[in-house]
Amino acid sequence: MLSRVLRGVWGRASILLGMVLGTLFAAALGEVDFGAVGQGPVFSLPTPFHFGTPEFQVAAIITMCVMMIVILSEGMADILAVSAVVGSKVDGRRLADGLRADAATAVVGPLFNSFPGSTFSQNIGLIALNKVRSRYVVAAGAVLLLVMGLFPILGRVVAMIPSPVLGGAGLVLFGSVAAAGIQTLGKVDYEDNQNMVIVAVSLGFGVLSIVSPDFFATFPDWATMILHSGIVTATASALILNVVFNVLGGGDRSQRVDSSPVA
Repeated sequence: MLSRVLRGVWGRASILLGMVLGTLFAAALGEVDFGAVGQGPVFSLPTPFHFGTPEFQVAAIITMCVMMIVILSEGMADILAVSAVVGSKVDGRRLADGLRADAATAVVGPLFNSFPGSTFSQNIGLIALNKVRSRYVVAAGAVLLLVMGLFPILGRVVAMIPSPVLGGAGLVLFGSVAAAGIQTLGKVDYEDNQNMVIVAVSLGFGVLSIVSPDFFATFPDWATMILHSGIVTATASALILNVVFNVLGGGDRSQRVDSSPVA
């Protein structure tokens, strides 16, 4: 409703305003716990290696390497999806730079007691909705995250937002990601090639872990860890089939299906 009524910058902030109004409405119904906001320090500096000095174990190293493959696969799909939403061409160099930045967070984050970070698909939907494509906005968001890291009270304010309110926002954002993928799929050339097969199989792999969560349960643990993500299976399927049909098969390079909407 806010997207329909409001114009300009207010219309672009409809998701944020919806979350604020939803939280206020939930507070009026007594569904918001404000008590947790005042618990804990207002300002705090992170302590490097708070949980102890690093330990290097072979099993843990292998597991984290597998997880990084998953994270980078998801990151690649999200970068391609963002390029489709904003209309910017992503070549191999830009894709590699984005993956290096993603991997850098996995190196720096644990120094300050954080898990390796990963891209967040909801942000793609947010870009598609508000049409804000400026890098300065992204940089400003990074500054806000740094401030929230130094002032834990801000994190507790965000944490008090009720789950139904977050779910309502997520419903729009995740739907926007799917809509952007459908829009991009509509631009694919399906005549006299195998792109329909690529899209069909990749979509099937993408929803497989959702409709049948135990499908990969009998696989080895390392394989299950990778294949349980529909993003990873769909991306891998699209890339492999694209190579088989359109690269090794001698297909026209202009007709290759983009793996971003499938992911």
